[in-house]
Amino acid sequence: MPLPEHPVFRQPMSALFTYTGARSRRASSWDRSGGNMDFVTVLPGQTATLLEHDGAGCITHLYCALAFPEITDYRDAIIRCYWDGEAMPSVEAPLGDLFGLAHGRIRLVRTAMNAVNPGFGSSHGLHLYFPMPFARSARITLEHRGGLPLGGSFPALWYHIDYDVYDTPPPDEALRFHAQFRQEKPTAAVGGEPNVQLHAGKNTDGAENYVALDAVGRGQMAGLLLQINNVAGGWYGEGDDMVFVDGEAWPPSIHGTGTEEIFGGGACPSTEYAGPYHGFHLIESAAGAAGDYSGLVGAYRWFVHDPIRFTTSLRWTVEHGHANNFSNEYASVAYWYQSEPHAPFPALPERDAMRPPLPPIYEEAHAEYTGALRQAIRTIATDPAPLYRVAAIGVPFYEGRFEDALARLREAPGPQGGTSP
Repeated sequence: MPLPEHPVFRQPMSALFTYTGARSRRASSWDRSGGNMDFVTVLPGQTATLLEHDGAGCITHLYCALAFPEITDYRDAIIRCYWDGEAMPSVEAPLGDLFGLAHGRIRLVRTAMNAVNPGFGSSHGLHLYFPMPFARSARITLEHRGGLPLGGSFPALWYHIDYDVYDTPPPDEALRFHAQFRQEKPTAAVGGEPNVQLHAGKNTDGAENYVALDAVGRGQMAGLLLQINNVAGGWYGEGDDMVFVDGEAWPPSIHGTGTEEIFGGGACPSTEYAGPYHGFHLIESAAGAAGDYSGLVGAYRWFVHDPIRFTTSLRWTVEHGHANNFSNEYASVAYWYQSEPHAPFPALPERDAMRPPLPPIYEEAHAEYTGALRQAIRTIATDPAPLYRVAAIGVPFYEGRFEDALARLREAPGPQGGTSP
């Protein structure tokens, strides 16, 4: 339907009052019996179908929540999206990473394209707002590669998929949404000065850079989640982004000046921040200002106002340290739109190789936390208070502050303290 020419339709929110003929739909985990068990249980090794729609449409919003998940659930559960009957998915990424979680650690963010909102401590609402058009069909699945049901001791997944349906397919100019997870553990340090802040080194081809996206076709990149486990320590962020458009050789059309610039930060960020279009939402090291910067890092960039456009191919890369002289662990999700068919995705690593980094104290904290949770679940019908106390301790636990979680477990009265018998 052509857009009317009246100036009212140039209002920034004209979509809210413009009739298009589309109709809204939702696929969700609602209880088909009419009861209140509005969740699904996904067993180990199971692949659940979350959406299957025949016809033209566009997904507008994804939502999911878990109550007391295993931290590894956010990497063990794999979301795949298939458009228009394709055999290879256009989206293949871990559940948490797709929604913007870095290393499975919870950080509350509210951006233009995603949000992580609080629940009752251990539970969080994850949202994604990228539009996802399709012409003939859409199918979304969730494969769970964990050893326990998804959600651990409280095996439940709540989800919504909101979408519009159309009488006619969108035109060919409507590109398909794609998202892909990649990782390199570890990156190989180049040169004779590894794991130090380097300025004299040279990188004149980008061949050893970390690659987040290698797309073939026409389209535009719309976003990036980058995750670094800085096992080397020190300032890791002298690595420039180098974006090779349409198969070009060195030098690339888009060449940056450092990792922090990609995500809108000042020099060497040591404080977490989250804005509408860019952020360093995870900075684990508390000693960043003293020059440590070790540990887990997560950052995002949404190219909403400035998508990276290409006509035949796009290769988005970043140095791991200047001239690639740092050996660290990198992971990413790239978000983009392109014409089909897309290039085959690299095979996902095995489950254990993809799991987020967890320190030695995690096992102790996990044992005590899940033990307290199981005891609290036993009394929920007669006394829900212990469950809410355990949920509150989930705030430091799911943020990765395992020492704090242990201390609170051992201080707390009642069944949330100590391990289960």
